[in-house]
Amino acid sequence: MNRWVHELRLYLIALQFFTRVPVPAWVGYTPAWMHASARHYPGVGLLVGLWGAAVLAAASLVWPATVAVGLSMAATVWLTGGFHEDGLADTCDGLGGAVTRERALLIMKDSRLGSYGALGLLLVLGLKAATLHALVVAGLAQALLAGVWAHAASRAVPVLLLALLPYAGDAEHAKAKPMAQQVSRGGLVAALAWVAVLTALAATLGAGGLALAAALGALACVTWTCRGWYRRRLGGYTGDTLGAAQQVGELAALLGWLAAAGWT
Repeated sequence: MNRWVHELRLYLIALQFFTRVPVPAWVGYTPAWMHASARHYPGVGLLVGLWGAAVLAAASLVWPATVAVGLSMAATVWLTGGFHEDGLADTCDGLGGAVTRERALLIMKDSRLGSYGALGLLLVLGLKAATLHALVVAGLAQALLAGVWAHAASRAVPVLLLALLPYAGDAEHAKAKPMAQQVSRGGLVAALAWVAVLTALAATLGAGGLALAAALGALACVTWTCRGWYRRRLGGYTGDTLGAAQQVGELAALLGWLAAAGWT
């Protein structure tokens, strides 16, 4: 199989898993391909970010920044089916209280939303909206760049955690068994290459070096913190905790970008 065709297949598998975007029937599926598709998670984030940016830019022509940001966030949640937001809520419910590892894992499997999950969603989404609004007020072009970059780069955080941690749940009963495996070194390098290329492109398009550095530093802090927290509480990661790490990483990247913007 041609190498480029295979990489396209892996990208489309990841796209199908994380979004509502339909993919051609020829793509097919195997557990090994699903596992290998982790290298393209930032690429999926790029598409989601571009969709959100398009809605934000169009809505800004008609409505105030507050409404435009809300519509943009709603559009990305619709595109992904709230996949990562659901993981954030489940993680907050499971790890919010002082419970045992076993109890935390059971809580995260429960489809009902608890108080910790509701608060986590409210705080993270509210802060994300406030940060995007502040970026739009400071300059729409920078807000668009920051939003796209944060969506893409934050998808590398779960890939890093896949490489750094073992699976904490029951691998035999995992909803996506290929996710219950550590990512290969080549897959990790490919995911980081996505981030490197997109960072260079963002700089070329006018993103400030300080803003990019601050956003990258924020993502590194989130990765390190989640690694220690998940290891201590669960002994590793689950699918829900990976989604939570992406959501917190995206918010942290935007906050870092905004903070740096005040110094430029």
